[in-house]
Amino acid sequence: MPEEAVLIAGMKNPSTREASYRTLISKHKERLYWHIRKIVMDHDDADDVLQNTFIKVFRHIDGFNGDSKLYSWIYRIATNESITFLNKKAKHLSLDLKTLQEKQVEALRSDVYFDGDEIQLKLQKAIITLPHKQQIVFNMKYFDDLKYDEMSEILDTSVGALKASYHHARKKIELFLLNE
Repeated sequence: MPEEAVLIAGMKNPSTREASYRTLISKHKERLYWHIRKIVMDHDDADDVLQNTFIKVFRHIDGFNGDSKLYSWIYRIATNESITFLNKKAKHLSLDLKTLQEKQVEALRSDVYFDGDEIQLKLQKAIITLPHKQQIVFNMKYFDDLKYDEMSEILDTSVGALKASYHHARKKIELFLLNE
């Protein structure tokens, strides 16, 4: 039985659920954290969203039917949780999403968990100028180095649409950086 199938079976079995769940967390938490962090930008917010993601996985593992890879399913949950979190935060602060993201990029300068330089800040500024879906596609392809078929599984979008989104995102970022 492949490792993923053993892990899924373990999480669905009440007697091995907690141990299997801890294994899942230790295996995926860092990679998921950075995926979420690229969307929400703030360290504390990323931690909150990561925790919510794993809670959802724990609550809904019995509904996981194996149509996709386990990691793709978890990644989709993390992406959706991140988007929901940002929308709620923007609404709570009475801001539109674009303004919230601009404030978050500016806050990166003083974030002790951000070790990027001025070029990385410019890249983040360029990324937030993109439509939200293009931001996610760009981050998944550029930073996470996901293949289009994996992204298609996670985002439930065709490979062709993802390639187009990434191409447009890349061109917009290049133009932004040239004019910055």
